[in-house]
Amino acid sequence: MQYRRLGSSDLNVSVIAFGAWQLGDPAYWGVDDRADAAATVHAALDGGVNFFDTAELYGQGQSEEALGEILGAKRKDVCIASKVSPDHCAPSELRAACENSLRRLGTDFLDLYQVHWPFRHVPFDDACAELLRLRDEGKIRWIGVSNFGPTDLRAWLSAGPCVSNQLGYSILFRAIEYETLPLCRDCDIGVMAYMPLMQGLLSGRWTSADDVPQNRRRTRHFAGSRPGVRHGGPGCEKRTFDAIAQLKDVAQEWEMSLSAMAIAWTLARPGIATAALGARKPEQLLENLRGADLSLTSSMLERIDAISDPLKQELGPNPDLWLSGSDARIR
Repeated sequence: MQYRRLGSSDLNVSVIAFGAWQLGDPAYWGVDDRADAAATVHAALDGGVNFFDTAELYGQGQSEEALGEILGAKRKDVCIASKVSPDHCAPSELRAACENSLRRLGTDFLDLYQVHWPFRHVPFDDACAELLRLRDEGKIRWIGVSNFGPTDLRAWLSAGPCVSNQLGYSILFRAIEYETLPLCRDCDIGVMAYMPLMQGLLSGRWTSADDVPQNRRRTRHFAGSRPGVRHGGPGCEKRTFDAIAQLKDVAQEWEMSLSAMAIAWTLARPGIATAALGARKPEQLLENLRGADLSLTSSMLERIDAISDPLKQELGPNPDLWLSGSDARIR
């Protein structure tokens, strides 16, 4: 396992972060009798993963509870990151949210505490001031954000510190390359890429939009006419699945799995500190870890980029995976 410094912090985190959403939200991910959360977390630990990311929103706290219980005494050996809901960013609510997360995780402090989404009802100054108080009290070590585009990120930095920004990023969704990723690099903000496999699209298991489970076809890749899709636009389903087919052929040519190739591509991008990947079975986790061991040459990276460039251009610079235009939450 490789480790990288997370932004300007002193945290040396594994390049694969364990995304714990799947541990405690069967309503979204579905019930799977073969899932074994404890075995999967221990497989991550055995594989060198030392960075675990969760949030109060994941299963309404169930993810935090499950992660804390499974880690147990291993907590001292890892970095735990959690996220506060944007609805809880008023100072008094923020403090309560942090303390509730600590209780559910069974820990005295969080290594990283992130604002899950930008919020508009409270000044950033007020939230930053409360986060700094929590830091001074030892309840959190470092402050980060999630889903902050260039406008909000600049505003946040004028109010307080930020060592990380968690953003959707994959071969199939490269919007942050336009503005957000360069800004993070300039400001020494480590980027945690979430959905590097696009919720399974880059596993190669589905060959058309109709094959994808409904709750995983809500991004701007899919037609706005589909149930649950909120962007209202035409989507780009043909271009998305044409790219997947080409990428699958390339991975086969290079004798690697599509998912491992996709993870390796993400980790090779300048400014990416770590990629957050969820799993509910040890074999899924081990497949993800293979991507951290792959090294792609510059010509390989260029070939992958060429395949996904048309999709990148069609989706444009909006970093919101789900909403477009004036409705986009990432600014």
